[in-house]
Amino acid sequence: MPVARTPHRHWRVTTAAVAATILAGAGAVSAGAESRTSAAPSSNAAAQRGALLSAELLYTLTSAKDSAAELTASGYDPGAARHGVDAYRLTYRTIDAKGQPTTASGLFTIPRGTQGRLRTVSFAHGTGVHRIDAPSMQRKVFLTSPSITYASAGFATVAPDYLGMGTGPGKHPWMDVPSEATASLDLLRAARQFTARTGHTLDRDVLATGFSQGASAALGLGRALQAGADRYFRLGALAPVSGAYDFGGAEIPALLADDSELEPRWGVVYAAYTLVAFDRVHDVYDNPSEVFRDPAVEELFDGMHTGPQMISALPRTLDELLTPYGRDLLTRPKGGLAAGLRGTDSVCKDWKPKAPIRLYMAQGDEQATVRNTANCAAAFQKMGAGVSVVDLGAVDHQKSRHLGSNVQGTARAVRWFSSLRTGSIR
Repeated sequence: MPVARTPHRHWRVTTAAVAATILAGAGAVSAGAESRTSAAPSSNAAAQRGALLSAELLYTLTSAKDSAAELTASGYDPGAARHGVDAYRLTYRTIDAKGQPTTASGLFTIPRGTQGRLRTVSFAHGTGVHRIDAPSMQRKVFLTSPSITYASAGFATVAPDYLGMGTGPGKHPWMDVPSEATASLDLLRAARQFTARTGHTLDRDVLATGFSQGASAALGLGRALQAGADRYFRLGALAPVSGAYDFGGAEIPALLADDSELEPRWGVVYAAYTLVAFDRVHDVYDNPSEVFRDPAVEELFDGMHTGPQMISALPRTLDELLTPYGRDLLTRPKGGLAAGLRGTDSVCKDWKPKAPIRLYMAQGDEQATVRNTANCAAAFQKMGAGVSVVDLGAVDHQKSRHLGSNVQGTARAVRWFSSLRTGSIR
C-alpha cells in the first residue's frame, strides 16, 4: 500500500518545564536541557499524574489517500478519511491499580494539515495478553485502525495501551475498570501537553469509545469525566462497542453455561484470564492450584506469551481447566473476586450520563453476550438516561461477529461523532 514513512523522531520531555529535545537523524535541536538518556525523574515528579515523559513519532500517513488505503487493507471503512495521519507513542506518568505511581504508554494520532483546536476522541482497545498487544506497539488491524479512522476524519485520538502493556512495567490488570479509566485520563493529559508543541489544542469535550474490554474502559472514563476527575476535560459523548458491561451478572454465567451462546474456546480463555487478572488486584486465591487443575495456566498470562501461544497451551474445556473450587468461585463469586466484579460491573450502574450515548452491539456475538448491552441500557434507562442501542447486524470479520462489530461500530461511531456539534454535547 502507498504509505509514506518519515524519519524516526523522539521527544524526551523534562518534567519541570515540559521542554522537548527533538532528535532527527544524527542531528538534534534542543528546546530543553534533557537528552533521551537523562536521569530518572524525582519522586515528586513520579506523583504527577499525566506528566508527559516522551513522545516518539512512529509513522506518518501523508495524505487522505494513504489513510484510506491503510484502512481498506485492514478491512475498515475508509469513507470518513479526509486527512493524512501522524502517529506517536506517548509515555506518561499515571498510577497503578493500587494507587502507586507508575508509567504507561499509548498511541496518539492527529490529522495532518490542520491547526488550532481539534475535537478529542479516546479509543480503548480490546483484550490482549502479550504486552505488545497494544496500540502504540503494533501497527495492526484492531489496535490501530480505529485510531487511524478517527484521526483521518479530523479528530485527535488517544488510545491507551493500559497498565502492564506497551512500555509500562508490571502485569496487566485485565478488566480492572478503575485503572483503565485512570490510564485513559492521564493519557489525555499527556496528549494535551504534547499538542502544545504541534500547533494544536485539544477540545475539552471527550468523545469516549472502545471495543470489547475497551467498551467498559470507555464507560469508566466517561463516568470519571462527568464526575469532574479533570479540571479541563469533560465528557462529550459515549459510543462503546460490544462490551462486557455486566461481567459478573451476564458474561461469566454465559461462558459457564453448558448450552452457552458463546464460543466454548473463548469461555476457557476468559475464565482463566478472569481468575488470574483479578487475583493481581483483589487477592482471589493463595495458589493457582486452588482454581486450576494445572497451576501453570497462570504463567500463560504473564504478558510474555502471545495469544496463539496462550490459546494452544490452554485445555480445551472448562472441566479440564478448572478445579471444582475454581468453577464454584466463578459461579458464586466471593471474597476478592466478588469485590473486583463489583467494580467492573459498576460501569452502567448508579449514574446517569448527561452526554449523548449509543451502545453498539451485534446479535450472535460469540465472545460478549448481548445481554451485557441489554442490561447496561436497562440500568441507564432506570436512572432516566436516554440511551440508544444500535444493532450492527451481520458484521462478521474473519468469521467472527465480535471482531466484525469493531469494524462496523467504528464506522458508525466516527460518523455519529462527526455529526455532533462541538459545545452542545455536554
